[in-house]
Amino acid sequence: MTPVELSRTVLRAVRRAVDAGELVAPVPECAQVASPGPGGRGDYATNVALRLARPAGRPPREVAEILRSHLTDAEGVAGVDITGPGFLNITLGGSREQALVAEVLRRGGRYGFVDEPTGDLVQLHHPREVRAAVTAQAVARILRSQGALVRTSCEDEPDPAWAAVLGVRVDAHGRPGAPAPLKVNVRPVPAVEDPTPLGRDAARWALLHPASHDHPRITADHLVQRETNPLFRVRYAHARTRALTRNAAALGFAGAPGDVQHEADALVDALAAHPPTLATAARHRAPDRLARHLVITADELLAFQHTVLPLGDEKPSAAHRARLALAEAAGTVLAGGLSLLGIDAPEHL
Repeated sequence: MTPVELSRTVLRAVRRAVDAGELVAPVPECAQVASPGPGGRGDYATNVALRLARPAGRPPREVAEILRSHLTDAEGVAGVDITGPGFLNITLGGSREQALVAEVLRRGGRYGFVDEPTGDLVQLHHPREVRAAVTAQAVARILRSQGALVRTSCEDEPDPAWAAVLGVRVDAHGRPGAPAPLKVNVRPVPAVEDPTPLGRDAARWALLHPASHDHPRITADHLVQRETNPLFRVRYAHARTRALTRNAAALGFAGAPGDVQHEADALVDALAAHPPTLATAARHRAPDRLARHLVITADELLAFQHTVLPLGDEKPSAAHRARLALAEAAGTVLAGGLSLLGIDAPEHL
């Protein structure tokens, strides 16, 4: 069971408690699940009982006890404990890593996407400035991944070079027409220098990786292939996952989700954080949050990659297949994230 599926399971437990009259409280739109904090246990923890305590007019631990009875019978849940003031600590049946990797590989590039439209209508309007144009396009893609319907507009006709070099497109330019239900003005700190000489991928990264209130650095450093360049690390990490798949095939084995050693916990955590990262980036109109998450994922993959393939005369085992599947899932997340930023994820680098 993935974090997204577990969140839905928790919400179903809340609905059952409310429908049965055990709780009198509004059902929240989402239930946050995360790794247990200090003093916690199991695979995941949620604070939903603490959130419901005030509207239900009951102590948090009492709410947690009610919800535990509805969670323990849920498919995929092996056990539920209550810790602290009312945290629900959930132990899953089967390994967390296996379920997560299987979900990432099943969803592919749409891992972290919302399945159905939310009905939100958003117009992103920006000045005729290159960073604003690139940012609006990336924000539009991220919002669409979260189920929103998005229209982009520019105050004036965009520079043709932005389309030719950076792949920028807008739906309209000039004064907005009929008011959108939600109009958002996209106005990051402008780029002082022209980023187009860097080419599409490096230029877009230079504009999107810094937070919108920070000045972007338009320098040739974004083109160098070394570890100090975060864009290089992200793209290199993706290329390494593809190389691992090719090399494993040459050795006669393929990836299969399974248990991995604890040394991979940080990489698993990074993959689990991808859906909430997309949701946060959409909510704050902040593609830099996605870019930074990709750097974290890439760094964890690069630290883990050396354990994937058999060494010397070692024969491929179930552990190698599980590690390869985890690496392939990381490559899927990196490619999907780069695509949302409008940046290529190369097979070779």
